[in-house]
Amino acid sequence: MYAVVDIETTGNGYKGQKITEISIFIFDGKVVVDEFTSLVNPEQNIPPFITNLTGITNTMVRYAPKFYEIARKVEEITKDTIFVAHNVNFDYNIIRDEFKNLGFDFKRKKLCTVRLTRKIMPGLRSYSLGNICADENIPINGRHRAKGDAEATTELFKRLLERDDKFIINSFLNPRSRQATLPPLLDKKIVDNLPETFGVYYFKNTAKEIIYVGKANNIKQRVISHFYDKKKKERELCMETAHISFTKTGSEILALLLESSEIKDIYPKYNRSQKNKKEAIGLFCYEDQKGVTHLAFNRIKIVPNPIMSFYSLAECRNFLEKLCEEFSLCPKYCHLQNNVKACFHHQLKTCKGVCCDKESVKNYNIRVQKAINSIGLSLENSVIKEQGRTENEIGFALILGGVYQGFGFIDKVIADGFKNPEDYQFYVQPKKDNRDIQRILAAYIKKKEEAMLL
Repeated sequence: MYAVVDIETTGNGYKGQKITEISIFIFDGKVVVDEFTSLVNPEQNIPPFITNLTGITNTMVRYAPKFYEIARKVEEITKDTIFVAHNVNFDYNIIRDEFKNLGFDFKRKKLCTVRLTRKIMPGLRSYSLGNICADENIPINGRHRAKGDAEATTELFKRLLERDDKFIINSFLNPRSRQATLPPLLDKKIVDNLPETFGVYYFKNTAKEIIYVGKANNIKQRVISHFYDKKKKERELCMETAHISFTKTGSEILALLLESSEIKDIYPKYNRSQKNKKEAIGLFCYEDQKGVTHLAFNRIKIVPNPIMSFYSLAECRNFLEKLCEEFSLCPKYCHLQNNVKACFHHQLKTCKGVCCDKESVKNYNIRVQKAINSIGLSLENSVIKEQGRTENEIGFALILGGVYQGFGFIDKVIADGFKNPEDYQFYVQPKKDNRDIQRILAAYIKKKEEAMLL
């Protein structure tokens, strides 16, 4: 038995998607044996653009039952059925969230008519419900209303069952097939052919535009994990994903470096971190008339040679606060407290620093220099070597004059003949240095140093 479902929602507002209408057709493979359709009070405002699309207004749902009032009916009518929908993960996950808010775990086997149609009716110009129904002469009595779409989906599913001479639907129900969890526009063969190695993967939409870039130690495993993530961002990403490509890197550090540079170059829709391209704030140091070394920050344009650069003032202050705490520096001389005669610790009578004459300027400056030395790579010319993409290859990241040059791959035999880091620059893929790259490399170096001490 199948439960063919369609829902209408409030859309992607900040409060999240809430159901405004639901329709369920219980289908035995030949005829509809039961039906349930109802408007639903979403307990929030319906945006105007959603009303224009569906025709469902706030007035229409004002006295409609809330979801908890129809939850028992939805649970009972779909019990022991296979949940069928067009873009099934959309409808299924929203209904499952509604039940989750009520403290109930809603679980059903799933089938997606988008994915099934792509397999059983290949070559269509589009796999939206409207276009498929137009191609198949299936009437829709109320497009973008739950009952009209559910009724049309039922007829489409009936035709899929009739044409399924290769038992594709049964294969989709196999738990090992992952068909129910895959994005509706994505071919399973693409996922099956993903490598299980270090690298960077790219999610693309139907226009082959990159919408997400990710790094992985196991590309295939990491990609599949997106399909099981129930977060709103992940759902939206998966709904748009029609293709996935990848680049092998051979090691985690090179995957991290490539991911960072790709995000800044491509600026994908669903990547939020590392998108900033221009660093706005620079950290610098200077000596005052007493000889005390200050750490200060200002706009990058007026800081000629910054010790470190940041994308925002908040990021800079946060970093400086941690540096102060780690090296017991004075907040006043780090310009975290302005227009004060003494630091905050002085007010608490706990200050042991130079601003309260509790230590010499020389000793304080030594700590400041240690803090400065801890920033950045502290490497002039260096090559970070890791395993390449094959057994006979090494992958490397090149640093010259303390500046990251990029990364590359080279045959181990050739690399054995190199004596200086400069020799690698002819094999490097040039990449831009920035705050995120410095952070990635510094974390890698620190991890290696700690491992050597064990």
